[in-house]
Amino acid sequence: MYNNLGAQPGVPRLPTNPQPNPFGNSFYGAGSGLIRGGLGAYGEKILGSSSEYVQSNISRYFSDPQYYFQVNDQYVRNKLKVVLLPFLHRGHWTRITEPVGGRLSYKPPIYDINAPDLYIPFMAFGTYVVLAGLSLGLQGKFSPEALNWLFVKGLFGWFLQVMLLKVTLLSLGSGEAPLLDIMAYAGYTFTGLCLPVLGRIIWRYSYYFLMPWSCLCMGVFLVKTMKRVLFAEVRQLQKNSLTDGT
Repeated sequence: MYNNLGAQPGVPRLPTNPQPNPFGNSFYGAGSGLIRGGLGAYGEKILGSSSEYVQSNISRYFSDPQYYFQVNDQYVRNKLKVVLLPFLHRGHWTRITEPVGGRLSYKPPIYDINAPDLYIPFMAFGTYVVLAGLSLGLQGKFSPEALNWLFVKGLFGWFLQVMLLKVTLLSLGSGEAPLLDIMAYAGYTFTGLCLPVLGRIIWRYSYYFLMPWSCLCMGVFLVKTMKRVLFAEVRQLQKNSLTDGT
C-alpha cells in the first residue's frame, strides 16, 4: 500500500539509479584486456611447446614413411648385393648426411646405398609368402588356411625381430632409433629366407645348404649395420635433440 503513494510534498525523493563510476569501465576494460592477453600468451606458449614436443618425438620415433620408398632399380640391385653378399661390400657402412633446415638429415635411399628402405622388405615378405605357398602346393599341402598361417607367422616373426633389435639398443644404452629404421633392418631377413625356399622348389636338398648360408649372410649384415649405422645414428639423434633443447 505504501508503494502506491506518490511523491509527498516536502519529502525529498531518493534517486533510483546510482551515479555511474567514471573509473569502473576503464578499470574493467584494462583488467579484462590484461587477463585476456595473459591467458592468450600463456595458451600460445603451452600449445607451442606441446606441438614442438609432439613433433620432436614423432620425428624421433617415427620418420617420414615416404622417405623409405624413394628407391630406383639401381638402388634395389645394389642393396640386394649388400644384403645377400655382405662380404663383397668394400665401401663404408655409415649413412650420408646433409644439412636440412639447420639440422643434419640423412639422404634418402635413392642417393645412399646404406640408407634403410621399406620397399625391399615388403617385396621380400610378399615373395616369401608366395614361394612358401607354392612349396606347400608342390608337396600337396596347400590350403587357404595354410597360406593365412604363413602370412601370420611371417608378420609375427617380423615383429619379434623388431622387438629384439629395440631391446638390444636399449640394453646397450644407445637410446632410441626411429622405429621405421629398425623395421626396415629387420625386414631384410625375408630377402635371405626367399633363397632357401626357392631352392627347395627347384631342388629339395638345396634347402639345407642355402639356409645356413642365408643365416650367415643376414647375421653379418645385421651385425655390421647395428654396429656402424644404428649406433652412430642414435648418437646423432641424441645430439640433435640436445641441440634443439638448448
